[in-house]
Amino acid sequence: MKILVTGAAGFIGYHVVLKLLGHQHTVVGLDNLNDYYDVNLKLARLEQLGISSKDAQDFHKISSSSKYNGFHFVRMDLEDRGQLPKLFEKENFTVVCNLAAQAGVRYSLENPESYIDSNIVGFLNVLECCRNYKVQHLVYASSSSVYGLNKKVPFETTDPVDHPISLYAASKKSNELMAHTYSHLYGLKTTGLRFFTVYGPWGRPDMALFLFTKAIVEGNPIQVFNNGKMERDFTYIDDIVEGVTKIIEDGYVGTSTERTTYKIYNIGNSKSVKLMDFIEALEKSLALEAQKEFLPMQPGDVEKTWANVDDLARDYGYRPDTLVKHGISKFVEWYKEYHKIDTQ
Repeated sequence: MKILVTGAAGFIGYHVVLKLLGHQHTVVGLDNLNDYYDVNLKLARLEQLGISSKDAQDFHKISSSSKYNGFHFVRMDLEDRGQLPKLFEKENFTVVCNLAAQAGVRYSLENPESYIDSNIVGFLNVLECCRNYKVQHLVYASSSSVYGLNKKVPFETTDPVDHPISLYAASKKSNELMAHTYSHLYGLKTTGLRFFTVYGPWGRPDMALFLFTKAIVEGNPIQVFNNGKMERDFTYIDDIVEGVTKIIEDGYVGTSTERTTYKIYNIGNSKSVKLMDFIEALEKSLALEAQKEFLPMQPGDVEKTWANVDDLARDYGYRPDTLVKHGISKFVEWYKEYHKIDTQ
């Protein structure tokens, strides 16, 4: 199977590529290497995939991996209407896994334009290319943020998602609507995945676990929002990747009683963890105590997330099984090695 993975230098994209290559698929990774967070971390992920930093720099150049015969990488903006169709025409992809997006809820308050460019214009271009070049299945990243201020837990895909409270959430809800339209009009099989707070090795520096670990190791206070009264469905990266690759490999699943070409799933750990318990597990893993700065809720944030994943379990056998304490331990192990530090 030939698969395009967009956002291949990103946290989830990198791990998905690695898993697909382990299953002997041919993969083309695409990323624009933007500077939303440290580009060196993105380049380091690509180095793990056999793409040198030098080869990754040039736009529109398809580079071959030095480690994996089945992997190539191209630096490209999704919103590039000239180059993206050329890539699709040349490569003849079977499946597209769209994980590229301008991420982050709080960043969207300051830089709204980047969300429209990448998450709306870019996603439209992906849909158009999938339609015009006969892609069999589009698997794409949505987000738990679409649930907004939903008070009912656990969150289910049948819950109303009409009241997003950040532009990031609005852009992800827009993606779902756009995918539905293309599925309806053109018969394009699309599967949207609402990710719930993914964490683990090679994670994003703007996410809580990375920020907390860095602050604790450096002896700085951590910022604890809503005075610690937060809960998240923290989901370890291996569980997420297992689900994503299963959907890619098994293909679109539908029944006669459902829409035949459009699906949305939650993909999470299916349990909610108190933020203070999460911090305590990190303190134990680091053998260090955190200085805590308690702050009010941030605009665009929600108090609790919790995913119902029953339909994903039913259709694809999805079974997340990584305990938070084990996942945090794996992250800390990676963090120490990556930054060459010792907290003992």
